[in-house]
Amino acid sequence: MPVEVLSFGCRLNTAEGEVLRRAAETGRPGEDLVVVNTCAVTAEATRQARKAIRGAARRTPGARIVVTGCGAQVETAAYAAMPEVAAIIGNHAKLSPAAWADRAGGRVRVEDIMAVREAAAAPTPRMPGRTRAVLPVQNGCDHRCTFCVIPFGRGPSRSLPVQEAIAQARALVEDGAREVVLTGVDLTAYGRDLPEAPSLGGLVKAILRALPDLDRLRLSSIDSVEADADLLDALASERRLMPHLHLSLQAGDDLILKRMKRRHARADAIAFCETVRRLRPEIVFGADLIAGFPTETEAQFGRSVALVEECGLAHLHVFPYSPRPETPAARMPQLPAEIIRDRAARLRAAGEAALGRRLDREVGQVRAVLAERGGIGRTEGFLPVRLPDGVAPGTLRAVAITGHDGRVLAAA
Repeated sequence: MPVEVLSFGCRLNTAEGEVLRRAAETGRPGEDLVVVNTCAVTAEATRQARKAIRGAARRTPGARIVVTGCGAQVETAAYAAMPEVAAIIGNHAKLSPAAWADRAGGRVRVEDIMAVREAAAAPTPRMPGRTRAVLPVQNGCDHRCTFCVIPFGRGPSRSLPVQEAIAQARALVEDGAREVVLTGVDLTAYGRDLPEAPSLGGLVKAILRALPDLDRLRLSSIDSVEADADLLDALASERRLMPHLHLSLQAGDDLILKRMKRRHARADAIAFCETVRRLRPEIVFGADLIAGFPTETEAQFGRSVALVEECGLAHLHVFPYSPRPETPAARMPQLPAEIIRDRAARLRAAGEAALGRRLDREVGQVRAVLAERGGIGRTEGFLPVRLPDGVAPGTLRAVAITGHDGRVLAAA
């Protein structure tokens, strides 16, 4: 059987999955492998990965199950204790065929991720059948938000040099990608570790300049407080840079943001959204928000709910808070689980209502939609559209928006 890769968590993990699969096939040709590329961002992510490991052992008896990813990096002992796990490979080495070819390195091969100083140079192949390609240009994080374990799973911030990023983007376009998404752990930290210290906005402009045949360039999650002047200028002037930003906001109350050790205040988030909306009126915003952070009062939670309207958010990723190993927030006074669940549900409901309002505004408009598999496409603002029959994946088409079902637009 070919190498099977099960990836959990962020877009970066998903993008690395295809590189990882090819590395494993090169390093251990002919071996039946199931690779579980874990996430550590929440306790639920850990639970899902452990469930997948047990399921893979039942589904493919005799296959060798190897665990890697952020969970393997920060919760090594817990995964090593699972009898189904044949080996554990660290988060940086997983993209190297040499790591998979090593038969003498022992069952647990987890490196000191904090000592890694260079971004992995492995080219990112376009995932089969996808018209949108994800290009990791940054990895790791130098910040220490009190709730987050990911810096210890990914290591320090490190960036792909500009020319290497352009070369990889060019290869994706030549392979048929109509849209390229730049991604990273802390994307707006891009370039600070490189000799010339290029900014994310500078990289965006360089890619668009070098690749006139690239139809669409999109960004994954960014930290609004770190957005540079070139990035704002590109949003205003580069029509091929898509009008969609997903923001790492996390909360709407200043004291909670301080306890999270975030680098922005509530007013900063609102002002950023207002500025970008003036530059690009059609912009669509999404955001990550945490419900039930330790010590959060009902009034403080209410300010997070209000932020949805005040920032004009249309897409929410809501995370019920869960304590992560060795993080400062895990030592703060915790809220009861039922309160966390209730607040997460209420925040998701606010997000669904906000999405519905945004979809209402789309009806009657003509939007450029990039068709994907399954009869669905995406507008420039990343809103999903159900397309008429017969629109082939990879087609970029202007369509009239006729309605929606609360989640997906309909097109004539």
